Amino acid sequence: MRFARLPATLEPMTDSSTRIGLVLDCREPETLATFWAAALGYDYLGAVENYALLMPNDGPGPKLLLQKVPEHKVGKNRMHLDIETPYVEAEVTRLLDLGATRAEAAERSEHGMRWVVLADPEGNEFCVCSAGQSDT
Repeated sequence: MRFARLPATLEPMTDSSTRIGLVLDCREPETLATFWAAALGYDYLGAVENYALLMPNDGPGPKLLLQKVPEHKVGKNRMHLDIETPYVEAEVTRLLDLGATRAEAAERSEHGMRWVVLADPEGNEFCVCSAGQSDT
């Protein structure tokens, strides 16, 4: 199957200086920063007013900006993070020890992948998934 070339206005980014950053709405950015820094192995660079900034401590990865909002989380996230590892059970245990909770009791599997749905201390869902990797 051949695909038509995209119009110039829809071409993918090619400028290497363009980056992606993630913003997570939350009630207590500084408190949640401690959890996410440990969960992701990121450095917590500090907080200013309504924001707390986390950056990868060694290597590539998007910044994570925690943004204070007045409302509590309601309903399921429309986007979530996946923490990919061949050691799903061990990573779930580590994250539960950091303050995560199970958002779903059972592990899921589909298309050769398996994952566990957790929530951070404010209830934002994220997954710990095998990404097709085996822990054997």
